[in-house]
Amino acid sequence: MEVARARISATLARLRAFERRTRPVQPEVREALEARWQELPEHVRTSGQMLGRKFTGCEGTHGVFPACNFGCRPCYHAANANRVPVDGAHTVAAVTEQMAYLRERRGPGQYAQLIGGEVSLLPPEAHAEALEVMRRHERFPMSFTHGDFDYEHLEQVAVRPDGTPRFDVLSFAVHIDSTMLGRRAVKRPRGEAQLHGERARFCAMFDRLERERGVRAHLAHNMTVTPANVGEVADVVRVCRELGFRVCSFQPAAQVGDVRRWETDDRSLSDDAVWAEVERGAGTRLPYNALQVGDTRCNRVTWGLWAGRRYVPVLDDADPRDLRARDAFLRMLPGNLLFAPRALAGARLLRALLSRPDEVPTVVSWAMRYVARLGPGLLRGVHPTTYVTHSFMDAAEVGPAWALLQQGVVADDPRIRAAQERLQACAYGMAHPELDQIVPACVQHSVLDARENAELIQLLPRPNRAGPHAHR
Repeated sequence: MEVARARISATLARLRAFERRTRPVQPEVREALEARWQELPEHVRTSGQMLGRKFTGCEGTHGVFPACNFGCRPCYHAANANRVPVDGAHTVAAVTEQMAYLRERRGPGQYAQLIGGEVSLLPPEAHAEALEVMRRHERFPMSFTHGDFDYEHLEQVAVRPDGTPRFDVLSFAVHIDSTMLGRRAVKRPRGEAQLHGERARFCAMFDRLERERGVRAHLAHNMTVTPANVGEVADVVRVCRELGFRVCSFQPAAQVGDVRRWETDDRSLSDDAVWAEVERGAGTRLPYNALQVGDTRCNRVTWGLWAGRRYVPVLDDADPRDLRARDAFLRMLPGNLLFAPRALAGARLLRALLSRPDEVPTVVSWAMRYVARLGPGLLRGVHPTTYVTHSFMDAAEVGPAWALLQQGVVADDPRIRAAQERLQACAYGMAHPELDQIVPACVQHSVLDARENAELIQLLPRPNRAGPHAHR
């Protein structure tokens, strides 16, 4: 009898654990999302807002390896960034502290970027260890790089000394554009077309890594846009589609970081002008109001699929039926499924559908329309691609806006007040455990970087010989 009771008790415990694991949204995730929603200003609490409903926002590291070996114009690094030594032990310790704070504040399953300077200047073991730390804190990490490194470096990050893969998937964002000076193959590019070979070389390294080592890749392409290269954006979109990038991100140049490298006319570009060129490259309108990430003055995002040579956005913000499907999806499945194995993710999705059977016809109707939009290209295979613009703010606006926000004061100046609204809705934060704060990236770069670098210069030991970034 005792044995039977023990078996029943164990079975019930397993069933309760299964029930908890297959809930569409875990309680911890729901709590973090609700807290994030409450932090948002009213003007971004729209029906299409993703922050506080699907995820809490993107995260980035800071002060972990500020140095870079390029001389870009513009350069978002503080003028003293290259005086900070690259130190692998410091990087891992700082990433650990920042990720622990983010995990506590924002729950599991968020996107985090290993960023700050040039990640390939890190020893490969330290780079790999930092990514492992981020994963242990249930982040989905992405390494940011200029991409000017060799396959051997990538292989050492991805594969242990004994030859076994460290990761199933590596996520990298490469920044390649004609504002960047110092690339080995094209030191001073005169246009984006000169860099297409470098874009292809970067992707080829990851193709080789999957072929030889079984490590898959999720690749993003970043490009700073100025009046000098805005006319080449469409061509970059087309090339990146052919190369298989999953994300294409464009940043209108901002006056942030090293003032010696600012160009006087960089801010003459409007977000509309840049987005129009992205649309020209994609060959279609890119609706960005159906799903929003923070403030659209900062971020425009379109998710979709390439089906053959046609790009088809997931949602059309001019179609009321698509908007109803969006609303049903957000009601059924708030939160995301990162870090859940496919079987578990499927079980959660099934429970979500069963919990709201009245929403199922709306979702099925959207799916049928979307398949029809994809057309015959669906038979030839599809490739998911996300198009993004990130518009950073000038330091001259961010500094006073942040200072007033810290005092609880709303600015009288409309320009500074607009910056305050955007900072309050920021979708890209950086952890400061010592301040018990997650600060917007624009604040990090405009206000905090130089001060933080000065402290690191005193804290970290100088290398015995000049490192790879010492020539700048």
